[in-house]
Amino acid sequence: MIAFVSGPVAALAPDAAVIEVGGIGMSVLCTPGTLAGLRTGQQARLSTSLIVREDSLTLYGFADDDERLVFELLQTVSGVGPRLAQTMLAVHSPDALRVAVATGDEKALTAVPGVGKKGAQRLLLELKDRLGEPVGPGAQRGIGSAVSASWRDQLHAALIGLGYATREADEAVSAVAPQAEAELAEGGTPNVSALLRAALQTLNRTR
Repeated sequence: MIAFVSGPVAALAPDAAVIEVGGIGMSVLCTPGTLAGLRTGQQARLSTSLIVREDSLTLYGFADDDERLVFELLQTVSGVGPRLAQTMLAVHSPDALRVAVATGDEKALTAVPGVGKKGAQRLLLELKDRLGEPVGPGAQRGIGSAVSASWRDQLHAALIGLGYATREADEAVSAVAPQAEAELAEGGTPNVSALLRAALQTLNRTR
């Protein structure tokens, strides 16, 4: 298992970073919050989780070991793969997920695209007493509050992670921009989980 990668950031994309390790560029899929802390040319250290499939090797990267731990625990739930686990972490911070599971907040979990009512109930049942208590500064944040990346970056990366093309993600972000800008104008913070739901509705209408 590759536990972490360390080296200069060679390139950044909406859903991934390329880290140069020993002269080799390693492509690492990351959440928007993790990508927001990286800068091209600067040194970075990402905790990683290697997903091995018959036809692929995919490396997922995280800002710290705690995010990686939650990512791996989420996948122990039946029906949750790495893409969905990453999408959950794009919408909710690790501590926000801990709060949701600890309080039985089914609504917070179904705010994640790809998680329905039965899936949320399964998450609550199978993760009970396994995620532990909130551990970081984000413990006081509300469910679904924004992480460090802008709402546009978070939303775009989540849509790409769900398999939509870049063009479709761009159009969906533009479609919900007025909703986000209205919240900002009122002094609030755009709720990315709500924007994701709205964006998916616009995509479903155009298909």
